Amino acid sequence: MNASAGFAFKRRARAFLAFVGRRYRRAIGQRVVAAVGVAILLTQCTVGPDFRVPDLPSAANYGGSRGAATPEQPARPLAFGGNIPERWWQLFRSRYLNELIEQAIAHNPDLEAAEAAVRIAQANALTQRVALFPTVAAGFSPSYQRFPTGELTSPLNSGADIFALYTPQVSVSYVPDVFGGTRRQIEVADALVDVQVFQREGVYLALVGNIALAAIEEASLRGQLEATRRLIELQAQLLQIMRRQHDVGDIALPDLVAQETAHAQAMLILPPIEKRLAQQRDLLATLVGRFPGEDLAASFQLGSFRLPRKLPLSVPADLVRQRPDVRVAEAELHAANAQIGVAIANRLPQITLTGNAGSTATAISQLFSPGTLLWMVAGNAAQTVFDAGALENKQRAAERAFDQMTAQYRRVVLTAFRNVADTLRALEADNSAVSAADAAEKSAARNMELTRGQVQQGQVVVPVLLLAQQAYLQTAIAHVQAEAALLADAVALFQALGGGWWTRRP
Repeated sequence: MNASAGFAFKRRARAFLAFVGRRYRRAIGQRVVAAVGVAILLTQCTVGPDFRVPDLPSAANYGGSRGAATPEQPARPLAFGGNIPERWWQLFRSRYLNELIEQAIAHNPDLEAAEAAVRIAQANALTQRVALFPTVAAGFSPSYQRFPTGELTSPLNSGADIFALYTPQVSVSYVPDVFGGTRRQIEVADALVDVQVFQREGVYLALVGNIALAAIEEASLRGQLEATRRLIELQAQLLQIMRRQHDVGDIALPDLVAQETAHAQAMLILPPIEKRLAQQRDLLATLVGRFPGEDLAASFQLGSFRLPRKLPLSVPADLVRQRPDVRVAEAELHAANAQIGVAIANRLPQITLTGNAGSTATAISQLFSPGTLLWMVAGNAAQTVFDAGALENKQRAAERAFDQMTAQYRRVVLTAFRNVADTLRALEADNSAVSAADAAEKSAARNMELTRGQVQQGQVVVPVLLLAQQAYLQTAIAHVQAEAALLADAVALFQALGGGWWTRRP
């Protein structure tokens, strides 16, 4: 098509639209308006049950011994009803922890994958909405053909048996959502978006929680290494003294060998702890989105963490709105509920409206001129008469799937409450364990020093000293582990309460 023919085509197209507007406005306009109005009225119906958010639990507290979860008698200073901050990990006041978590949020592949899953679900939901609108297709069909001569007569007025034919047309297809099946499918797609959104929040919460726990575990291992090395250093000093005593005949050889054995046994404790520490560093690097070989500037000691003076504790009625896993279960329940409506709508008549308009001519210059116009409007209604109960059983399956998701939702809610209750009990025990371990370590250290002095003066036999050294090492490591457990359970409480995602700025 040359330029002049193209301009002529556009001019005749505008003339065609004006012609249709003048000639057919009264003839078909009223019918179209009436049909659209009826379709709109019909599409106000939506079959299937409307989703209702499950009732909130009636529990007044999380339970626990000695009122562990009540505001009147908390196990540890708790801000009952307090809100979880967006960056709750900052409450531990560790600069290195803050830096690592910020790096992980920017580079962790699990979080990136979860974000991509949200975008996929949103795109699918937008795609599902397209079904509410008509589908419009435009086409242009040029052909060059020869009509057989003989007994047949050419369809052209000119009688020519070889001719070109040009047919531009616009086709419209529309499936009105008479019974709301399409809207229920959109509802399903929107619920699946919510599933991905809250799963992303779950990945986010797990990521920051795992980094905090890994950092605390690293600090615990460093504390255990420090206590073990401190004991080894004391044993080495005492071993030198005992060797001198053996040289002058003050102690027997078995006593010296016993101390050498104790020193060697303490040295054996170091490699496993050092291995775990190296593996913990690799874990932190991976969580941050780096390769294990890459060095991390952050190094954690238990003294670098500060436990918040008061830990926030949400009221039970708010827990189900804060936990990402509960919200995922709720969204899945919503999707299952909407699927019932889809199954019901599939059992009802399916209506389709189609139409097309265009022009056909033997020359492009003649398109859209009077006598070349064509249009068609059609409707179709189809109803399944017999399918051996297939559609009915699909509806029953959708209803049973909703029952299944309801039970799963209840299980997730119960698990959420159990997580909080268990964490509160753990914090209660941790406080007692830290106090007892601190007292035990101080007592064992004092006993070892007294026993060491008595051995040097020849007043105590070596086996008593070995027992004192072993007791000191055990209590020192137990003290480190108790402090780490208290910090870890504080992190677990923030995780059990949902992690504060709802306070995050959009």
